[in-house]
Amino acid sequence: MSERLVVIGGDAAGMSAASQARRLRSPGELEIVAFERGHFSSYSACGIPYWVGGDVAERGELIARSPEEHRARDIDLRTRTEVTEIDVPGQRVRARDLETGTEAWTGFDKLVVATGARPLRPPLPGIDAPGVHGVQTLDDGQALLDSLSGTPGRRAVVVGAGYIGVEMAEALLNRGYEVTVLTRGEQPMATLDPDMGRLVHRAMDGLGIRTVVSAPVTKILTGEDGRVRAVATDADEYPADVVVLGTGVVPETSLARAAGLPLGEYGGLLTDLAMRVRGHENIWAGGDCVEVLDLVSGRQRHVPLGTHANKHGQVIGANAGGGYATFPGVVGTAVSKVCDLEIARTGLRERDAREVGLRFVTVTVESTSRAGYYPGAAPMTVKMLAERRTGRLLGVQIVGREGAAKRVDIAAVALTAGMTVEGMTALDLGYAPPFSPVWDPVLVAARKAVAAVRAAE
Repeated sequence: MSERLVVIGGDAAGMSAASQARRLRSPGELEIVAFERGHFSSYSACGIPYWVGGDVAERGELIARSPEEHRARDIDLRTRTEVTEIDVPGQRVRARDLETGTEAWTGFDKLVVATGARPLRPPLPGIDAPGVHGVQTLDDGQALLDSLSGTPGRRAVVVGAGYIGVEMAEALLNRGYEVTVLTRGEQPMATLDPDMGRLVHRAMDGLGIRTVVSAPVTKILTGEDGRVRAVATDADEYPADVVVLGTGVVPETSLARAAGLPLGEYGGLLTDLAMRVRGHENIWAGGDCVEVLDLVSGRQRHVPLGTHANKHGQVIGANAGGGYATFPGVVGTAVSKVCDLEIARTGLRERDAREVGLRFVTVTVESTSRAGYYPGAAPMTVKMLAERRTGRLLGVQIVGREGAAKRVDIAAVALTAGMTVEGMTALDLGYAPPFSPVWDPVLVAARKAVAAVRAAE
C-alpha cells in the first residue's frame, strides 16, 4: 500500500526533498504532492539581483527545474496553491487554489515543511506604495523589472545594506540608476565587524553608490499619484523613483506556529540531525524556515542560504524515502559582491564570540590576491578571530578584489574541522604567482593570530 508525502514549498529545500524521495521510492510506493503558492519552482533566488542588473539575460536561466519537469518525474506539483493550515493530529493540510479560491484538504503520511523566509517589511507609512519592492521570489523580481521599465525617473533608494541590499545596489547601478543605500547600522554589511564593513562602505562610495549609515527609515513619501517619491529618515529626505527593500528576512513559520510545531529563539522550526521536526516522527522541515546548529558557537542560528536549503532537502528526501542522512550544522559561510568588490565571512564576528562568552584575539592583515609582482595583483584585507587560550579558529572575514571571496572556503574547512590557527599555518595550499603570494593571505593571518594567542598567554 503506497504512502503519501506532502511538501509545502516548491523551491530549493522542498523540491530537493521531493526529488530525492522520488529517486528512492517509485510512484507505486510513494505518492508525492507538493504545494507552491508562486508560479515557479526550483529557482535561484540568489540570482535575482543579477537578473535585475542584466548579468543574467533571461528569467528562465534561474530555474533549475520547472513545474512541468517535476510533474514528468511523477511529482504532483501544484503551483499557485497556498497551504493555509496544517492539521497535525489529523495528518492533513488545507490548501487554497489562488486562481479559483477553492479550498480542499489533502491527507499525508509524511510531511515536509519548506515554507522559506519572508522579507522584513517594516510597518512604515507608505511602505505598500507603488514603486516599493521586495525581492524574495521570481515574481518579486519580475514586478521590480516591470516597475523599472515603466518608470521614467532614474533615482533608486535601497533600504538596508545586507547581502540583498548591496547586491541590489549594484544591479540598479548597472541599469544606470543613481543609487542611495540607507542603513540603520553603523556600517554596511552587518554580517561583518564594523571595521570590515567600513572597507565595504568606502568601496561603495568609490563606485558611485551613496551609502548613508545610522539612518533608520521613518516613512515612505508618495506623490499625488500615490507612487513613491522619496524615502525619509529623521535627518533627511532622499528622492526616489523606485525603492528596494533589503531589510532582511525572518523564517516563514506562521503555519507551523499555528499547528503547534516547535520553534526556536529566531522563530525557525527546530529539527534533529535528520531534519525531522522535534517530537514529530513523520514531519520534516528544511530551508530558510528552520534554525540550525552553529558548529563554532554550539548554539542554534537562523542562516537563510540556498546552499543549506539544498542540503536540507537532500537529507530530508533520503529520510522520507526510507534511507538515512544527517545535516550536522553550519559554520556560517557566506560570500557576496558589489561590482568588483568581493565580501566573505565564516564563523563568528567579535560580537558573536562575546555573546557566547568566548575570550578571543583578533588580527587583521593586508595582502594581495597574487604575487605582488604578477600583473593583476589586487589588495585584500583578512581579519581572523582565534580563541585566546586554545588558539582554536573562531572566524574569518575577507574584503578584497578578484580572488578574495572564495579564499574564505579555506577557513570554512578549518572551522568545520575544529583546527587551531597554528595548525592552519601548516596547510599545504596551492601556490603559483598568478594565484597567490607564497604565503596565502589566509595563512598570513593565521601566522599573525598564532603570535597574538601566544602574546595573550
